[in-house]
Amino acid sequence: MSDTRAPKQPNVPQKANAPKQPNVPQKANAPQTPKTKTKTAPERRGPAVQQRGPGISTPSLERSLDFRASGLRLLRTLAPERTRLVGALAAAAASVALAVLSPLFLGRATDLVVSGAARPAGVDFRAVGEMLALSFAAVAGSAALNWVQQRLATSVVQRAGHRLRAEAQAKLARLPLSYLDGQPRGELLSRTTNDIDNIVQTLQQAFSQMVRALLTLVGVLVMMCWISPLLALVALATVPVSLLVAARIGKRAQPQFVRQWAVTGRLNSHVEEMITGHAEVVLFGRRDAAVARFDELGEELYGATFRAQFISGFIQPALTFVGNLNYVLIAVVGGLRVASGTLSVGDVQAFIQYSYEFNGPINQIAAMANLLQSGVASAERVFDLLDAEEESPAPVAPVSPRRAAEGRVSFEKVAFRYEPDKPLVEDLSLTVEPGQTVAIVGPTGAGKTTLVNLLMRFYEITGGRITLDGTDIAAMSREELRSGIGMVLQDTWLFGGTIAENIAYGVPGEVSRERIVEAAMATHADRFIRTLPDGYDTVLDEDGAGLSAGEKQLITIARAFLSEPVILVLDEATSSVDTRTEVLIQRAMSSLRAGRTSFVIAHRLSTIRDADVILVMDRGAIVEQGTHEELLAAGGAYARLHAAQFAAAA
Repeated sequence: MSDTRAPKQPNVPQKANAPKQPNVPQKANAPQTPKTKTKTAPERRGPAVQQRGPGISTPSLERSLDFRASGLRLLRTLAPERTRLVGALAAAAASVALAVLSPLFLGRATDLVVSGAARPAGVDFRAVGEMLALSFAAVAGSAALNWVQQRLATSVVQRAGHRLRAEAQAKLARLPLSYLDGQPRGELLSRTTNDIDNIVQTLQQAFSQMVRALLTLVGVLVMMCWISPLLALVALATVPVSLLVAARIGKRAQPQFVRQWAVTGRLNSHVEEMITGHAEVVLFGRRDAAVARFDELGEELYGATFRAQFISGFIQPALTFVGNLNYVLIAVVGGLRVASGTLSVGDVQAFIQYSYEFNGPINQIAAMANLLQSGVASAERVFDLLDAEEESPAPVAPVSPRRAAEGRVSFEKVAFRYEPDKPLVEDLSLTVEPGQTVAIVGPTGAGKTTLVNLLMRFYEITGGRITLDGTDIAAMSREELRSGIGMVLQDTWLFGGTIAENIAYGVPGEVSRERIVEAAMATHADRFIRTLPDGYDTVLDEDGAGLSAGEKQLITIARAFLSEPVILVLDEATSSVDTRTEVLIQRAMSSLRAGRTSFVIAHRLSTIRDADVILVMDRGAIVEQGTHEELLAAGGAYARLHAAQFAAAA
C-alpha cells in the first residue's frame, strides 16, 4: 500500500488505503497523512501517481488583510445561530440597561443626603434606603442577565466553531489533488486547527467583552445626555481622538498579525516534516540543520509576534491617557455647573461615574484590539482555504456503465498537462481488455503513475477521453468510479488501530474475523501477525512503529486483497519486501489478478514477465508495447532497460 508523498487526497476510494473521510468511496488505497520530506522537493508522488506538478506555493507573509471584509464575513458565520444570537444580545442589552441605572440611583441617594442635611427635618433615610435598594436590585439583575448572555454567547460561538471545522474538513475532501500538492501539510493543519481555535477564542472574547462594552457605551451616553447635554459633549470631544489613535496604531499592527499566523503555519509544517522524517534526519546527520531551521522560524515567529503585540499594546495606554484628560475636563466643567447651581452634586457624582464607565469600555475595546486583529488574520487564512477552487463538480445526472462491471479500460487520444505550458501526455491511446494484466515501465518521470492517476480522476484530462466498460469516466460519479478500483502503492499507509481494523479498512460495514484472516493468509501476512503479542488485535500507530517496511506492506496488500476490486492498481507493491516474500506475494497477486484488469507499475522487470501487455513509456507517450519476449526481441527501449537492470547480475 502506498503512503504517497502528497497531502491528503480527498474522495479517494477506500478499497485501497484511503484516509478517513466522510462520503468516501470504498475501494481505492490512498494515504491520509503521507510523508512529505521537504516542501521544495522537485518531484512529489501523489496518491497513485508520481507527481510532476507545480511546486509548493506559500502565501505572501506581507499580504495586507482586508480587515473590514474579513471581519464582516466572520460575523456572517454566526447567522445560523441567529435565534440564540438575538437572545444573547437582548440579555446583554437588558443587563447593560440595569447596570447604567445603578449610578443614577446612587446619585439620587446622594442628593437626598445633601438636601436632607440642609433641612431641619434631616435626612429621609427611608427614601435613601429605597434608592440604595433599587441600585442593588439593578446590579443583581444585571449580573443575572449577564450570566444568561454569557451562556447563550458561548453556545453560539462553539456551534459556529464546530461548523467552521466541519466546513474546513468537507472542503479538504472536495479539493483537487493539485491544490493539496501545492500546500505544505503543516500549513493546512495550522489553518484547520490553530487558526480556527484562534477564531473561536476571538469570537468568545468579542461576545463576552466587546458586545457588552459597545452596549455600555450606548447606554452610558444616553444617561449622560439625559443628565447634562453639555457635559456629554465634553465627554464626546475626546472620542474622535481616541478613534484616530486606535486606527493609526492598529493599521501598523495588522500586517504583523498576518505575518505571525503565516509563520506559525510554516513552523508547524517544519515540525511535522522533521517528526515524520526523523529517521532520515538522523541518518543523514541533518539534526543540526533541522534545529537551525527550527530556530530560524522560531526567531521569525518571535519577531512577528513581538512586533504585533508591542505595536498594538500602545493602543490601551494611549487611550487611557486621552480618557484621563476627558475625566479632568468633566470634573472641571461639572464643578463649575454645580457652583452655578445648574447641576446638583448627585448629578455630577453620577456623571463622573458614567464618564468612568464611558472610558472603561473604550479602553477594554482597545485592550482587545490585538486579539481582534489576530482573530481576523486567522479568519482570512481559513477563508482562503474555504474559497480555494474545488475539483470539477460531479455530473448532474451521473451515468453508470451500460453493462455489468468487467474492467475494460480505454484511453482515447488522451492529453494531460500539470502546467498549461508544459505538456506531459499527448495523444495517448490504449485499450485494456477485461482480465488483462498491463505492466507499465519507463524512466522516472515518464508518466507511468500519471496514467493511473488520470484513470482514478485524481487529475482531470485536458483532452480526449477515458472509458470504463464503454462509459466515459467523466460522466460517472467519482465515488462509483473509484469504488471498483483497488490500489496498492509503494509507500505503506497505516492508521492508528488494530491490525485487523487496518486490513478491513477498505471494506464497508462489518467484516468477519474469518475473512480478515483469509486475506492475511493469502498474502502471507498471517505468519508474522500471529507472532505479535496480541496477534490481529495488536494496536498500531499511524507510522506502524514496531513493524518492518515489508510487514507493513503485507498488511496493505492484504487490505487490497480483501476488497476484491474489479480493477487492481499495483505501484511497486513489493518493493519493500525480501526476495522470498516477494515470490510468495507474486503468487498471491497472480491469484488476486485472476479475472481482474490490473495495472502494474514496476521498476523491477522480473516482477512483470508474465504480464499480458507491457507498456514502455517515455515523456508521457507509449514508445513500445508487447509481451516480455516480444519487447526483448525488438531490441528497443525495453531491451535496453532489461539489459541495464540485469547487467550486474550477469
